Amino acid sequence: MSVVARQSFKYSIIGYLGFLLGTISAIFIFPFDMVFYGKLRFVLSATLMLVPFVVFGLSYSNVYFFGKAKEEGKHQNLFSLSLVGVGINFLIFLLGFFAFFYIFSSFQEDSELWDMKRLILPMVLVMSLSAVFNRYISNFKRIVVPNIFENIFPKLANLGAFCLFFFLGTSEKISYAFFLGVFVLGLIGYVLYTNKLEKIEPDFSTDFVKKDKLWKEILNYSFYGFLGNLGSFLALNISNYMIGEKLSFEENGIYSTVFSVVQLISIPSMGLYNISAPIISKHFADDTIKDLDVYYKKTSLSLFFLGLVLFSCIAVGYPYLTDFMPKSGKLLLEAQPLVWVIGFALLFELATGFNSHIISMSKFYRFNIYVMLFLAVLTTSLNFYFINKTSLGILGISISYAVSLTIFNLTKIAFNYYQFKVYPFTIEMLYSVILATLAISLAIVLPNFSNSFLNLVYKPALVLIIFFVGNHFMRIYPLDKFLTKDFLKSLFKF
Repeated sequence: MSVVARQSFKYSIIGYLGFLLGTISAIFIFPFDMVFYGKLRFVLSATLMLVPFVVFGLSYSNVYFFGKAKEEGKHQNLFSLSLVGVGINFLIFLLGFFAFFYIFSSFQEDSELWDMKRLILPMVLVMSLSAVFNRYISNFKRIVVPNIFENIFPKLANLGAFCLFFFLGTSEKISYAFFLGVFVLGLIGYVLYTNKLEKIEPDFSTDFVKKDKLWKEILNYSFYGFLGNLGSFLALNISNYMIGEKLSFEENGIYSTVFSVVQLISIPSMGLYNISAPIISKHFADDTIKDLDVYYKKTSLSLFFLGLVLFSCIAVGYPYLTDFMPKSGKLLLEAQPLVWVIGFALLFELATGFNSHIISMSKFYRFNIYVMLFLAVLTTSLNFYFINKTSLGILGISISYAVSLTIFNLTKIAFNYYQFKVYPFTIEMLYSVILATLAISLAIVLPNFSNSFLNLVYKPALVLIIFFVGNHFMRIYPLDKFLTKDFLKSLFKF
């Protein structure tokens, strides 16, 4: 197996482990104290929103210009200057941060961001430096260890800080110190691993970047990287941030827990998107757009069908799952409408397949940046509306998320159809929805046992049986091609 294949396989394994660790913690551990969990989620979301302002796309420049710099033996020079750039950006950011809150002092009174600045600001620096190391390491075709620092460590920080506070009775300050310490440990790990791949030799000379005014190219590319990063980080984290600022930490914890449960339906997409990127690129290179359209439809159907099966199981089992969630089970049961709203949005995203990848692999790759910024602005605006103009609370936030994500995906579908005449939808998706509606309806109307565990097992199991039988007769998804003896043997052999 090649280095790339080994790294990709291990990367997927780490991704799944991180996903399961986060989900299991959200279901069985964090409900013990939704307020403190909500605080941890707020801190991480606020940090991730601020990181792009400090990194300013320099992490991406270390990938894009790596080949050119390495040819002249200046890749470490570019890397060193990027770290210095992050340090300077952080000082400028600090100046702007404190200037804003002192000029507009009224914001200090009810701002959780200001109250938690002693934790959030150091984390911004640590995670910004880590982002540069992460991208730099990828140049050596090593993605597994960085994925551990990027994916597993934040979940361990959440889990460890929560357990210290709730189960061991430590103060919030000590728990926060542990939380920050895990990220510092991750940064140290980045440094040691980078040095293992190639001995770090700091080089702060500016001759290379001055040559042919390369610094202008770097700044230009970094700016586009900054815009894309900012849009992505805002879109993904603005909801948790605004719930913590405008509603309550408890509601932030509830929203995060429900989101973690529903996000299980995205598991089938985790590996497929990475696998599809080179295939899409090859179709563009060979100008086989019709074949790309066929592949696009097949993969979109696969993601949608498998996601729909998982969502149907979650939808009928969620009320009984909350009985096993400690202390906050009643609150989470009341939040059941969020499961449907967020679930429908994620299902539609699965149905649209790898629409972003098609744009990214084409000459119109900058469109992804603009549409991501549009998503961030739309989500933020809708969040403000639902928080300030309605009494829906986190249900309003989930509606905001669903509307924004749906418009975001519709925009990309329209763009891909206009430019390349490809689209993801097939009649089999409609059949899948009909089958899911039947399965969920039957599972809901059938009588309940007095034991929640039995309900949690038998209702999702009934859904699976209906899907399996219905798919056998309707031929929606070719399960027979996968559930063969040779295929199962190959899995165990692999």
